[in-house]
Amino acid sequence: MPKEQQEVVVLGGPHISTSATTTTINMPAEISTPDHVVWSLFNTLFMNFCCLGFIAYAYSVKSRDRKMVGDVTGAQAFASTAKCLNISALVFSVLMATIFIIIYATKK
Repeated sequence: MPKEQQEVVVLGGPHISTSATTTTINMPAEISTPDHVVWSLFNTLFMNFCCLGFIAYAYSVKSRDRKMVGDVTGAQAFASTAKCLNISALVFSVLMATIFIIIYATKK
């Protein structure tokens, strides 16, 4: 008999025990911190006032990296900075577009 078959013969069948043991694994909750990558990418491509959209995109990527590592505090800090930069880029770009439209419309 080969060695593997000998071990099975010697060990016998599975033993059924009446007392069942349970193992509990505590999994950390999924980090739900928004990283604003899509918003930053939009601002980078369409409303990049003084490169604020690009800088916001860089902070969003840093936030996503921190989230993947499990650093919740760092991810929230980078996401907060990206959000502020996105808001600033959006407001300044809309204001500049509005000013250019007003100047163009009033020009004779």
